[in-house]
Amino acid sequence: MSGAMTDGELAAHLAETAGRLLLEVRRSGVFSPGALGKAGDETANAFLVHALQDARPDDGLLSEERKCDGTRNAMSRVWIVDPVDGTREYGEARDDWAVHVALAIDGVATVGAVALPGLGLVLRSDRPVPVPPPGYPLRMVVSRTRPAPEAVKVAEVLGATLIPMGSAGAKAMAVVRGEADIYLHSGGQYEWDSAAPVAVAAAFGLHCSRIDGSPLVYNCRDVYMPDLLICPVALRGRVMAAMKA
Repeated sequence: MSGAMTDGELAAHLAETAGRLLLEVRRSGVFSPGALGKAGDETANAFLVHALQDARPDDGLLSEERKCDGTRNAMSRVWIVDPVDGTREYGEARDDWAVHVALAIDGVATVGAVALPGLGLVLRSDRPVPVPPPGYPLRMVVSRTRPAPEAVKVAEVLGATLIPMGSAGAKAMAVVRGEADIYLHSGGQYEWDSAAPVAVAAAFGLHCSRIDGSPLVYNCRDVYMPDLLICPVALRGRVMAAMKA
């Protein structure tokens, strides 16, 4: 079945299925709040890793919850997954967490799906729709627990309203869905935090880059990717100017 799927269909199917598994784990009621996040991470990771290894055995794989053996670095096609993006929010029974499944081809996040299980949604790169125009005043999503100082300062320069939110995927998809206009992050992330959101956002016509405007490159030996900007193309210049200011 999975072999007959396109990469986009596979990414969306796996993200949605992992999301349903995570909801079942949470609804089981057998885990303490402290143990729920770990149980969810391990359950979703096992499913995604086994599914991808079976469906795309010739591709590389990078997961937050799986030790990397380095073989992916020599491969052109590498799947990058985050089984639970926003473990804290998942454990607290919030809705602002996500499941990320992406395929990077030659370092570019080309295919991706972001499931928002708490909202019953899957945003996918192979089914883009027009993004609503920016609102007024502008709206910027930031971490609900650790807002990046740079993002707060840029919001002040732009006169933007801050919207606290949980996971990186939830924040990026808020821009894709038109619930926010800018996602600027500078507090430190890894490739699995942004690969799927970037693949989806780019397919939907949004600007995606590092905060200095340089491209996002995936499947690197060092998977640390500390900053990210997602916004409508029309806002890129204003955001960059605000950063310099």
